[in-house]
Amino acid sequence: SHPRAANANEAVAVRARKPTPELLALVAGRFRALADPSRLAVLHALERGPLTVTAVVERTGLNQGNVSKHLQQLHANGFVGRVRKGLYVHYALADERVLALCELMCDRLESDISTARDTVFRKRA
Repeated sequence: SHPRAANANEAVAVRARKPTPELLALVAGRFRALADPSRLAVLHALERGPLTVTAVVERTGLNQGNVSKHLQQLHANGFVGRVRKGLYVHYALADERVLALCELMCDRLESDISTARDTVFRKRA
């Protein structure tokens, strides 16, 4: 069974794709880039538009060295783009669908937590 797709066309696309081992390795690499809470915080800081490193530091509370390192990783994996404007580099989401991926996982976690809570309280009753 496949997870629910937003519409019928997406469901067909999910079922029709037969990924190669090479494609799966690339996908796994992208997921590894997202497997850090600080990098996810950086992505969410960019949700409302392009920011400098200093602005990302202010929004996330992370130190400048870590923010720079995470932005470099996210850029290398295609999640953020960057544009130099004078002395500053502005970073932006390369594709906002990455936030949809985060939202999908948050929804799933909320559902799993709700199910676990229902199971625990049902057993006590």
